[in-house]
Amino acid sequence: MRDQSVAPSRRGTLASLVEAMRPLHWARNAFVLTALVFDKKLFSLHWVLRAGLAFALFCLVASGVYLANDLLDMERDRQHPVKKYRPLASGRLPVAVAVVAAVFCLAAGSLLGLLLSPLLGGILALYALVNVAYSLGLKNVVVLDAFAVASGYVLRVAAGAVAIQVERFSPWLYVFTGFFAMMVSLAKRRHEVLLLTEKAGSHRASLNSYNLTFFDQTISIMAGGAIVVYALYTFFAPNLPANHAMMLTIPLAAFAFLRYLYLVYSRGEGGAPDDLFWTDRPLVVAVVLWGAVAATVLYLMP
Repeated sequence: MRDQSVAPSRRGTLASLVEAMRPLHWARNAFVLTALVFDKKLFSLHWVLRAGLAFALFCLVASGVYLANDLLDMERDRQHPVKKYRPLASGRLPVAVAVVAAVFCLAAGSLLGLLLSPLLGGILALYALVNVAYSLGLKNVVVLDAFAVASGYVLRVAAGAVAIQVERFSPWLYVFTGFFAMMVSLAKRRHEVLLLTEKAGSHRASLNSYNLTFFDQTISIMAGGAIVVYALYTFFAPNLPANHAMMLTIPLAAFAFLRYLYLVYSRGEGGAPDDLFWTDRPLVVAVVLWGAVAATVLYLMP
């Protein structure tokens, strides 16, 4: 009887641990593959394997970061209407298990990254440090909190570039990623302010200093900046066709950004950007069409 009662408990703990590692959020690490695609190495098995390893290591380290953040934010999460159901906040995942798993993921991911490339290992370690610093205090500093989150996406792109030893990867894509990530980060904070109303400050101190006017203006600035930088990329990237055919993707990119802004402003969404990018049909269609046209220009045009 004792063995039968322990087994379900262990299965429940394992399931809660996997949930706390947030495998659904691993899709964010697709930014690691940006350099593989835009440096035109997508059909080289050697570089695909290296990029795949970098992606897997980033997933491992990111899961360690999620666990560490949830450990540090456990009490505040219990006051949040949604986050209180997370495994640690709800008590479904023992703290000791989460600590061991977080240390393992962070250490193993960074060390294996060092073996693949010293620079990659350094980027993974920096990503972990920035996120721990975020949980320890940066999240309470107005504007800097959004920059800290956005830096994680730029580091993902840099990790992919280091892993495949890019040759003609355009730096405009780093700038674009920064603007895009800032837009998404600010939109998520806007949603939190709307959701938590007067309790927002108890969840994160910086939310008391924000207001909707600030978010509405800065989100639009970041979206506009991203579109302009992407347009500059289509003109000046070193490995694009001389006929500027990549310009054909600008309207699709612009539509995707405007659709996202519509969802944020008109529907009050933006709190779960991962879900938005997969569930809103017009947005999905725009992204798929953009990807198809961009891939055609990159790989089929001289």
